[in-house]
Amino acid sequence: MPAATPSFVVAIPARYGSTRLPAKALLPLAGVPMIVHVARRASTAGASEVVVATDDARIAEALDGSGVRVVMTRADHASGSDRLAECADLCGWADDAIVVNLQGDEPLAPASGIREVAAALAADDAPMATLATPVGSVEELFDPNCVKLARTESGRALYFSRAPLPWPRDAFAHDRARLPAGPFLRHIGIYAYRAGFLRRFATLPRTPLESLEALEQLRALEHGHAIAVRIAPEPFPPGVDTAEDFARVERLLAGRQ
Repeated sequence: MPAATPSFVVAIPARYGSTRLPAKALLPLAGVPMIVHVARRASTAGASEVVVATDDARIAEALDGSGVRVVMTRADHASGSDRLAECADLCGWADDAIVVNLQGDEPLAPASGIREVAAALAADDAPMATLATPVGSVEELFDPNCVKLARTESGRALYFSRAPLPWPRDAFAHDRARLPAGPFLRHIGIYAYRAGFLRRFATLPRTPLESLEALEQLRALEHGHAIAVRIAPEPFPPGVDTAEDFARVERLLAGRQ
């Protein structure tokens, strides 16, 4: 009999500004702002509480009547985890509370994945957990927008990279057009933290590998903190970063209606 899902909260960082797709949190999908879709996804996962942490009154207004709590945070946060660390203080979450960080541009996030990352943290003494899924093609392996990861036999992260990881030396010496057999994993950008570590993480200085790869999770590894990694139980569609992503999600939602 599977273990019961632990109690957890979902916190969704949502800022108005976005370099590649301005105001994307408010872009209408099927006539509903994207941030509302994300909040609804979180609400179906069984969280004890769903909170949107934002710096903009327009996002708060879009969530009026949704039943989701909105917490207004500072506008100067460098990352979503920094914003959620402030949110943890404002909400008064206990240090051992499990907080799932669901990005505000994930309108198709499956509820099973949200529950799985919370369960991964509850089952491990690592202070942080995330999900992965098998890489599907050699094109995906070489795509710098697709973050790859390697993990230990016990399921903890070894490294994250935008480069192909691992590098199949012998196979690629002969043919780089096909994906060989191997433990190729794509990182899914959903995290669970214990609230106490979330507060601590926000105080850690940026690290060289984090800056080089532009991957915030490397800060945890470089400072010696473990990250538990589980395989997502079902496909986890990519989030919305560009206008092309937005059009793709629009088509998927239209097909479900």
